[in-house]
Amino acid sequence: MIHELRVYTCLPGRLPALQQRFETRTLAIWERLGIRSLGFWTTMTGPSNNDLTYLIEWQSLAEREQKWATFMADPEWQQAKETSEADGPIVANIASSFLQPTRFFQGFSKPSE
Repeated sequence: MIHELRVYTCLPGRLPALQQRFETRTLAIWERLGIRSLGFWTTMTGPSNNDLTYLIEWQSLAEREQKWATFMADPEWQQAKETSEADGPIVANIASSFLQPTRFFQGFSKPSE
């Protein structure tokens, strides 16, 4: 299991548009494609309050390559991106890191049901 940490730095004033795109369009597309997000965060304090940070869980890099390519080529995603950027670009920069757990941490604790 690997995790992808993605940080989107938005252009000034455009973070709400990115959040809306994720909330109303992107997450539904990901669900349909089997892309598993683990959480989303905005920056309270730090270098940029224009950042949206999130984690995606992948079984392998091969799964990531296949599903991300499918997502990027998805007509519904392309339409959502185009519509959300009608007033101009949203994202100034995207940073992506692939994380693997250390030997002393075996994963997220799940609450008892």
